[in-house]
Amino acid sequence: MKQKLQLPFITGLILFITSCGSYNRVPYFQDVNQKIPSKEAIDNYTSLTVQPEDILGISVSSLNPEASSIFNYNLHTITGTNQTTNNNPVIGYLVDRKGEIQLPLIGNYKVSGQTTSELRENIRKKLLTYLKEPVVNIRILNFKVSVMGDVARPGVYQVQNERITIPEAISLAGDLNITGLRDNVMLIRETNGTREYIPIDLTSKKLFTSPYYYLRSNDVIYVQPGKNKYASVDNTYRNIGILLSAISIVVVLLTR
Repeated sequence: MKQKLQLPFITGLILFITSCGSYNRVPYFQDVNQKIPSKEAIDNYTSLTVQPEDILGISVSSLNPEASSIFNYNLHTITGTNQTTNNNPVIGYLVDRKGEIQLPLIGNYKVSGQTTSELRENIRKKLLTYLKEPVVNIRILNFKVSVMGDVARPGVYQVQNERITIPEAISLAGDLNITGLRDNVMLIRETNGTREYIPIDLTSKKLFTSPYYYLRSNDVIYVQPGKNKYASVDNTYRNIGILLSAISIVVVLLTR
């Protein structure tokens, strides 16, 4: 009876030895002291700025609704779907490659490089010439991030506000699979005609102070799968498992 138990015991021991070494790469933020509370100042956040290819939703109201209504075209003229209401008319202005939009009465206006707060106030000042007590609301309609690779739900995710972080985007994608490499995540970002490839390490708390912690519109997060993921579909790694089983059998026979 004792000899019959040796085979599964040895097989389990081999699998344990080959797998336990990779667990240290699984937990997030390993250098955070989880035994005591701690805090740190947030000084790496910068407000989102408008970029070419953004679609701006602009709503204008004033004491003269008929005069301000020319700014508030239906959204379906831009996106193909009507998502406006009588209380919240929205227009989609596509920012061209020069960073400009064309506004009624105002004409071509440079918007790239401004935050939505700055842009709202600047447009409001320009409209004082035409409207009485104008109120301007602005948001970016096509703010989205993509998460691909070894995650539960890869896809493109729309962002409703102007603030999203790397952990939040990964959470939208259902978190990394257990086989995803947490210390080898790639952030791909396009800014002002250049493309950046930024390595991200999710196992370190340095992520929280990184200038890339807060995502920008059209950012792409790629999670590289580990060798264990590849092993599930590759015959070479399957043969290694068979070889380990065969070795365990030989060991049992030799012990007899």
